[in-house]
Amino acid sequence: QVQLVESGGGLVQPGGSLKLSCAASGLPFSVLLVAWFRQVPGKERERIASYLTTGAGTYYADSVKGRFTISGDHAKKTLSLEMHNLRPEDTAVYYCAAPENPYQRPNEYSYWGQGTQVTVSS
Repeated sequence: QVQLVESGGGLVQPGGSLKLSCAASGLPFSVLLVAWFRQVPGKERERIASYLTTGAGTYYADSVKGRFTISGDHAKKTLSLEMHNLRPEDTAVYYCAAPENPYQRPNEYSYWGQGTQVTVSS
């Protein structure tokens, strides 16, 4: 059984920083791609960062590029998202997720966590 559990969300001032973590268990050995998404109620989920556990590369959405950093620890089966210079528009529920195979589209990934709320407000 696959489980993804996010943590680290909370309330932060604009311009502040926050670090999110995702603990994974039960992921098949074939799963090498993991990602962070975020969603605001009434809007579509947005893929903000992806990470290849092989170390081959990373992806960042333009909305977070230069401010967020994705990283992973394959041995500990954890995924992190360091967020800096946070803005009110970063307010959302953040999810970690992974595909069953490399051909799945981001919003069709098979494995998802329950999400953690990030609120950026003064």
